[in-house]
Amino acid sequence: MSILKNVFYIYIVLAILFFYDGIVRISNNEPHPWLSFLIGAGAVLMFFFRRKYSKRFDDHYNKK
Repeated sequence: MSILKNVFYIYIVLAILFFYDGIVRISNNEPHPWLSFLIGAGAVLMFFFRRKYSKRFDDHYNKK
């Protein structure tokens, strides 16, 4: 169960990879670099969303 509490950090790793991919695509003049940035931004949003709800569930179960 402790592994599942820290799974949301994978989203940050994915965001870094997609932002790096977008920068490489811009520098190489490849098509659609914005798609990599969009997926990276989505991964950052998912990180904050999952972290918020993880804390909420922990608080809920600690009250009982």
